[in-house]
Amino acid sequence: MNDSPSPIAQSKSQQLYWIYQIVGWGLYTVARVVGAVTAFGLPWFKSTVELVILSGAGLVLSHWLRAYMRRHEWNALSIPQLTKRIVVVGIVLGTPLGILTQLTDVATLQDIGPVLREYAPGLNVHFSVPIQYAHQIVNWALLYMVWLAIYFTAVGLREYRSARLTQSELARALHVAELRLLKSQLNPHFLFNALNTVRSLIADNPARAQSAVTRLANTLRYTLSSRHNELVTLSQELDIVADYLELESMRFEDRLRVEQNVPDDAAGVPIPVMLLQTLVENAIKHGIAELPSGGLLRISAVLQKDMLMLEVENPRPVAPIRSSHEGVGLRNAHDRLRLLYGARASLELDLSKPALATARLRIPSQR
Repeated sequence: MNDSPSPIAQSKSQQLYWIYQIVGWGLYTVARVVGAVTAFGLPWFKSTVELVILSGAGLVLSHWLRAYMRRHEWNALSIPQLTKRIVVVGIVLGTPLGILTQLTDVATLQDIGPVLREYAPGLNVHFSVPIQYAHQIVNWALLYMVWLAIYFTAVGLREYRSARLTQSELARALHVAELRLLKSQLNPHFLFNALNTVRSLIADNPARAQSAVTRLANTLRYTLSSRHNELVTLSQELDIVADYLELESMRFEDRLRVEQNVPDDAAGVPIPVMLLQTLVENAIKHGIAELPSGGLLRISAVLQKDMLMLEVENPRPVAPIRSSHEGVGLRNAHDRLRLLYGARASLELDLSKPALATARLRIPSQR
């Protein structure tokens, strides 16, 4: 998996970087030009040229510094380590610019001697040349420290957003993978039962076996398409359930009776693919198939406001035989509902009546 940014993202990031660089250094230059002309009465043309040269040099050095920091992965350093480097780099880069600034007329912009003498006339303050140079160096060092602080704050925010996005994408990929795993556990179980039904009919009733193969082909087509769809309408799911029940009726004969009550408004509600088929299969396998006389399978649905209420009811033995695989389909169905709808959907199996089992499904009509 390649975690590097896409070329488009890199180009956009580079454009934003240069916009911020030019705007930031440009505003700094304009502010100093205005101060030199209005507050100190310096010639505007000469002051502008000097300050453009100084700010241009500052921009070039900051750009070189950015490349150096990225090459040496400063963004991976701890805060104490990064702080030390910021101080050192500020002094190193501030030294040549401070010396260059002291050689220009705009050096008076950062000369605090006249300011002190203006507000304290009795204070005879005179700074030596080395102190004036040191003062210019400190000013540039502080400017670079501020630049570095802003830069790493922006980088940190960008990496935080990128990490959040990556985490979201990984969570979604895991979500999809888990859904596919659950469906892969459901589909083979359904197909094996259907194949057993066809096998049992081949010798006894070839005509019905041919019909069963047609039904099985429909289920295979539906099963393969379910790999690409998470949701289908209830009416589509009922169609595949009808094929499944027809296959099962060939095996159970009169032991399996079906009653269906699904109004048109409920039939158009999207539900997870293969979910109703799972409930019906569970009802037959753990209910009707264990009764010598079989029973009536009821499928009903009703749309109440924004919720679809779906029920699958079947008779069951009073003391059912427990199996290590019993309930796997329902657990998978419950997990799929959790992944797709969260707490808004629910699935419960009501066994409160001794000889009756009712699977109740609640699904929001809109995701």
